[in-house]
Amino acid sequence: MSPSFEGSEWKKLVSKYYSSHTWKSIWQVLNSFIPFIATLIFMYLSLELSYFLTLLLSFPASGFLARIFIIQHDCGHSSFFNSQRANDLLGMFCSIFTFTPYHQWRKSHAIHHARSGNLERRGIGDIYTMTVNEYLSRSKWGRLKYRLYRNPLFLFVIIPTILFLIIYRFPNFRQKALKSVYANTYYTTLVICSLIGAVIWLIGLKAFLLILFPVIIITSTAGAWLFFVQHQFEDAYWANQDEWDYTKAAMSGSSYYKLPKVLQWFTGNIGFHHIHHLSPRIPNYKLEKCHKENPVLHTNAVLTLRTSFKSIFLSLWDESSKKLVSFRYLKTLQTE
Repeated sequence: MSPSFEGSEWKKLVSKYYSSHTWKSIWQVLNSFIPFIATLIFMYLSLELSYFLTLLLSFPASGFLARIFIIQHDCGHSSFFNSQRANDLLGMFCSIFTFTPYHQWRKSHAIHHARSGNLERRGIGDIYTMTVNEYLSRSKWGRLKYRLYRNPLFLFVIIPTILFLIIYRFPNFRQKALKSVYANTYYTTLVICSLIGAVIWLIGLKAFLLILFPVIIITSTAGAWLFFVQHQFEDAYWANQDEWDYTKAAMSGSSYYKLPKVLQWFTGNIGFHHIHHLSPRIPNYKLEKCHKENPVLHTNAVLTLRTSFKSIFLSLWDESSKKLVSFRYLKTLQTE
């Protein structure tokens, strides 16, 4: 379902949710950073008791790190504070903890918002998705590479971990649209490496790795899954450039991921993704309010934890049925 708005009429509904509340933003910073750092300290202390306990603590630590990423995300959209300078300063500070260069990610994510669901403008800030015809036109090697890329182990665990630990340390020179933010990527890497060196000097390499890796793996996997399921579901909206519509892309190409309250809190309300794509100017702590107060903005693309797992193997966009399909779907085409 997409609202039957004329032009940008929807902006009248969401504009009152634009302004941020400084005290709410500051409180979110405090209730994310303080428990995150405290949990890391407890993880270090737990190494003397049991590594199993350390691993258990890595889950809440990952949850708080996810909230820090959402804060950086909001800063990138200039929605966390009313001041652009405050957004940029906090966003760059968050980037040291998230291992994600602020300005590079901000620009690539803005491109994602401007092109989401557009078949002719894929490739920056998104999970690359082939159409059925594109896949069938590839060589055996091309198909194998895409299958490996879309394998759940690679897509949700291996690739995200490598992305945050290694790939984000260097600019992507193939993406010329991000050339203006190359320098920020190097500066962020320099600060992160300096901080890592200081922590290793303080607690030792072994302890650092035993704490870092589970937190990074869990957080990056959860983040990749969230980003995936919010745009990759069976009836997700995709269209060619001449048919593409911003409102439809937001409301039908982004899901409402209805999570349990505790997970909704840790993920900073990002499950209201259709509202966020409709208007990224809304701070994360106002997304639920906007959704509840405007039933016209409700969407049929509602996923729960249980139903979202049906999306895992959806890997191709089928132009004929206008749906995301699995590789198994190709077998039905061969028998027809």
